[in-house]
Amino acid sequence: MDPILDFYRGAPLPNGVCLVDVWDWSFDQLEDAHDYIQWVFPLDRPSAVNPGAPLVTEETARAFAWDDVLRDRLQRSLATMLKFYGLERLVLPDDKLVVIRAVTFSERRGVWIWPNNHNHLRLTRIIRSLRLLGLKKDAVALAHCLDDIARVEGRDIISEDTSEHWRRAARR
Repeated sequence: MDPILDFYRGAPLPNGVCLVDVWDWSFDQLEDAHDYIQWVFPLDRPSAVNPGAPLVTEETARAFAWDDVLRDRLQRSLATMLKFYGLERLVLPDDKLVVIRAVTFSERRGVWIWPNNHNHLRLTRIIRSLRLLGLKKDAVALAHCLDDIARVEGRDIISEDTSEHWRRAARR
């Protein structure tokens, strides 16, 4: 049994929350809850914030590689979080993926664009999880968008170290 696969296939977390519930959460719920992100965007190493969260295994990664439904659900999770950050994913005619600022960017930027914001770590997790679970193009597109935002906002707001974490998460 793989708890990540079970969760992505509809099983609830120990607290009763299902993936589809997270997709419908308000922005406040997405911001205030701190124990869901490790399930929605799992990694292959333990979380200091939620050490009991399951880890991505080779089996987990293979399942996401083979199962279109799992990948679609991961992309839905990504869309939920992009909306939270005021971003959106676009597929261009040549099948190139890009992440851009959405029309809501100016109202959402205040949630995460300030120095040492915990959402910078969440974004690193999201990028790394996307890559681990087979959505490398999405990981690269998100990292590229974030790096561009950091350049525009200034390194006193989003540090070069943070941008490097994002770039590294997309590459590894």
